[in-house]
Amino acid sequence: MITVFGSTGLDQIGTVPRLPGPGETVLGGVFATAPGGKGSNQALAARRAGSQVKHVGAVGDDLFATEATALLRAGGVDLTALKVSPGATAVAMIFVDAHGENCIAVLPGANATITPADADAALASLPKGGIVMLQQEIAQPATERALDIARARGLVSILNTAPYLDTTPDLAPKASILVANETEFELLTGHGIEELDAAMTDWAREHNQTVIVTLGPDGAKAAVDGKLIHVPAMPVKPVDTVGAGDTFCGYLAAGLDAGLDLEAAMTRAAVAASLACLKPGAQPAIPLAAEVDAAMK
Repeated sequence: MITVFGSTGLDQIGTVPRLPGPGETVLGGVFATAPGGKGSNQALAARRAGSQVKHVGAVGDDLFATEATALLRAGGVDLTALKVSPGATAVAMIFVDAHGENCIAVLPGANATITPADADAALASLPKGGIVMLQQEIAQPATERALDIARARGLVSILNTAPYLDTTPDLAPKASILVANETEFELLTGHGIEELDAAMTDWAREHNQTVIVTLGPDGAKAAVDGKLIHVPAMPVKPVDTVGAGDTFCGYLAAGLDAGLDLEAAMTRAAVAASLACLKPGAQPAIPLAAEVDAAMK
């Protein structure tokens, strides 16, 4: 069983010929909406990977709430701990260019109403060894409280450092497993890609953590117990990369929940993340377990 403590929202997606610069208008493209929010994305990915998943978060009392949770409900994610707050559901405004690159602005809405008390209620009864997955799109005091509870209760906490915030350096050492992309890890440590292996090893040793850095088309690396693990991505021509990181996190958690060792869980997660780049949108692009199995063969 995986508990995801995180964001829920609706993605508003514009597919454009190229990403606009500051003050620039780019004409052309198409518009779509899809359920999103990093917490919801990761919850659905873990569920599609085969785990039982409970999503703890918040939506507004507006019309967007129904659409934002549609795929979670259809996929069998437990939403009994999803609260409804007065006001707006979170919205992510996303531009995706012809090469699959994106830029995103998140308007937090109800995600900002999640409190430390919600963390207390969500995690108080979880058994030792249970998995809690977190990101940084909800109010940071709630995320910090969840990480503290997880450590005190002997839970396995997975913190994805997206989006990177000023408070990330304070929260990052509290997790059991830290997942960052290469840009976030450089912001966290001050060390770039040319120093990545040493920086990962040093951070993991200093904070007694497992550190995973996702590398896009180059797969992912992990540092744990003084060792480095590198798993490849599956070569694809990306259509949209917006959901790849969340797919990786959800499949990683599900692999660990199923008893896979770290390298096997990362390998499966990297393949799933590659497949998620082949379709537009975040949640609609998350592959099913059978699709990942077929790709791995």
